[in-house]
Amino acid sequence: MGTVTVISAKRSTRGAARLAWITLGFFILVVLWGAVVRATGSGAGCGANWPLCNGDFFPHHPRLATVIEFTHRSTSGICTMLLVALGVYTFRVTPKKHRARTAVLWSGFFLVTEAALGALLVLRHYVEDNISVGRVIAQSVHLTNTMLFMGALTLTAWYLRERDPIETEKGSSGTAIAAIFATLVVSATGSLAALADTLFPSPSLRAGLLSDFAASSPELVRMRWVHPASALIGLACVLLLVRGLPARARIGQIMVGLIGLQAVLGIVDVLLLAPIWMQVLHLLGADLYWIALVVLAAAWIWPEKQTTSL
Repeated sequence: MGTVTVISAKRSTRGAARLAWITLGFFILVVLWGAVVRATGSGAGCGANWPLCNGDFFPHHPRLATVIEFTHRSTSGICTMLLVALGVYTFRVTPKKHRARTAVLWSGFFLVTEAALGALLVLRHYVEDNISVGRVIAQSVHLTNTMLFMGALTLTAWYLRERDPIETEKGSSGTAIAAIFATLVVSATGSLAALADTLFPSPSLRAGLLSDFAASSPELVRMRWVHPASALIGLACVLLLVRGLPARARIGQIMVGLIGLQAVLGIVDVLLLAPIWMQVLHLLGADLYWIALVVLAAAWIWPEKQTTSL
């Protein structure tokens, strides 16, 4: 291990860190509600209008699909305001070139692209029963951007903390990058598997498994196997990272626990034929897993120096 350097911070970042975690938690709720929008086919609830809902700021006498979609857009707006406040707060309490500043700026970038991709889905009618190649690509890119935004928010909160960095014993930045990339692939293929479950629900477990390999099945259904296959590759990369931690490291214990939780949730999701509540729960587990992985991988990719506050 390298030499640990001690530097001083002029202002406490605890308040900003607290706001960062609150913003991250709220964004997770936005993501989960987005899954409800997709699973209920409510993506066109506000019509082909964005950012207005059916041409209005507030929908009048809305149907259920409109309420679901409008709620998603409204909470996304609240998340935007939280991020703006977080950015201002972060720049006030951190010195120049602080890592939290870089992370919050990247958060802002991914928020803008998140909004643009969401608008694309609506304006191009990549919602409801649309099964075009364009929707498959757009949804995969949208989910990947969502994960990157969540990762940037995670790093913002993590770098604002006033605690010692994670200690690593062995491993490499290459393995950490591979774990990040593999997990992004798992997330993208997971979104497509969930879309297939929504558009082509199976009457039974046996029928669902057979349709995955039937030549007559829609291509989206026949792609579902890619999700568990990529998950195994991602799992191998993450376990290599965990091996490079001291036995006492709490983050390693958390990662192992989240890996087990995700495996259980994935199996239950398949056995229950992917009901909406189970899809949301599985996505929540995936989000928590991703947050922990970003923190863990950052210890190798961008090693920190120990800091103490005066």
